[in-house]
Amino acid sequence: MRNRFSGTIAIFGYLGRLYWMAGLVLVAPIAVMVYYASAGRPEVSWLCYAIPSAAALLTGLVFRLVFRPRASLGASGAMLVCSLGWITLSAFGALPFWLGLKISFLDACFESVSGFTTTGTTLLHGLSDLPRSLLFWRSLTQWLGGLGIFSFFLIVSRPGPAAHTLYGAESHKIFIKRPTPGLFHTLQILWGIYAGLTLAAIAAFALEGLSLFDAVLHGLTVAATGGFSPYDANIGHFAQAGFTNYAAIEYTVIIITLLSSMNFFVHYRILTGSLSALWDSLEMKLFWGIGAAAVLLVVLDRAVGAGTAGYAADLRSTLFQVTSMLTTSGFTTEDIGGSAFPALSKLIFLALMVTGGCVGSTSGGIKLLRIGVLWKMAARQLRRIGHGSSTVDLLTIDKTPVELEETRRVSAIFFIWILMLFAGGAITALLSGLPPLESLSGMFSALGNIGPSYISIDDMKMLHPVVKMTYIAGMFAGRLEILPVLLLLTRRAWR
Repeated sequence: MRNRFSGTIAIFGYLGRLYWMAGLVLVAPIAVMVYYASAGRPEVSWLCYAIPSAAALLTGLVFRLVFRPRASLGASGAMLVCSLGWITLSAFGALPFWLGLKISFLDACFESVSGFTTTGTTLLHGLSDLPRSLLFWRSLTQWLGGLGIFSFFLIVSRPGPAAHTLYGAESHKIFIKRPTPGLFHTLQILWGIYAGLTLAAIAAFALEGLSLFDAVLHGLTVAATGGFSPYDANIGHFAQAGFTNYAAIEYTVIIITLLSSMNFFVHYRILTGSLSALWDSLEMKLFWGIGAAAVLLVVLDRAVGAGTAGYAADLRSTLFQVTSMLTTSGFTTEDIGGSAFPALSKLIFLALMVTGGCVGSTSGGIKLLRIGVLWKMAARQLRRIGHGSSTVDLLTIDKTPVELEETRRVSAIFFIWILMLFAGGAITALLSGLPPLESLSGMFSALGNIGPSYISIDDMKMLHPVVKMTYIAGMFAGRLEILPVLLLLTRRAWR
């Protein structure tokens, strides 16, 4: 009983520290609100940020005083802290949308969760007319969620011996490598690379003619592979608005999202002089191979349906959308559910939603390295059938043996992923009346942390509350890679 109580104290004690950090972060949009309000633009009241900030700070203070951690966190305890932290922090993050836009709290939570998980699905319309501070908060949630809320929390607060277990709970990626043995030095390097990509994106957008506000907002979400834009037409807005550099803007999005969806250890190797990191691992070979194959197939699919008219524009559009799906950034220049993309292209997009980007990146999806493990497991099984079950055939990835426990976990995650995809699709079809492909695409998008789907924004806003809650659960499960979220439902984990 004492150990169980001590474990609970530790969980809520670390949550208190997280809420304290969240309260401070929620102050940031007030500066944006004050600036634009003084410039005569319509803005929300400062209370829209002060109230959630005060609530987070007060809750954090109470938790830190009452629940002082007296026990170290085990793996399950760290996963519980991670899951509860993401869920409750998203609830605090929803308050500015709820108070400022007068929308339902469920819709506000949907927007907040979509931001923090870098999914990018939105229920809001008329984005360019929204208060600038809310648009800034919306983009900031994606940037904070890009490398993980807890990785940011750890680098800010350094919570002692629990740091490694908390980092592992949020980043339990197969074969993830660190630039250095020390956790905090590793986090400094990762966030340095992340900040560098963000600043590079902001600078590029500013040079291409975007206002400083638009450059900052898009820089935050492009580096996070998040998909939020302050325009209803997303990145397609710049072509529609007559920007002369709209093609360059689209290519900038392509380049930055590709870089952000690579394992950040690849960036570290490149920065330390090893350019071969771009192609010498199984995951990077899959990254370039699957991406190139998808572009080729979509180009051929569109050419068969529409001929060669506008070939250059179609090629850029195809490259943009394939990159968006593969990196799970979710930015769009065209409606992927519209007539611009034939049936085969839409099926390819669904497949890319499942695969996602690389481990140790800001991307969602199952991750390409896990796809590689599953592929090698299948190939090994075929060899065993052909040469006899007594054949010794060790499973290796990049000359590193894969432990049996890891293959079991990969298989379990993939199986649960498939179950959740079809369960979410079934719930959507039952309660919305949407066709099968549209119903499935909604959960594919949520679980893969993608954003776009074959459901229009008007239909998305009108979805049954149960469907919206299903997608919220899917976004959390996809971002935390399922297991920590499912752990919340087990009684054993709370003992």
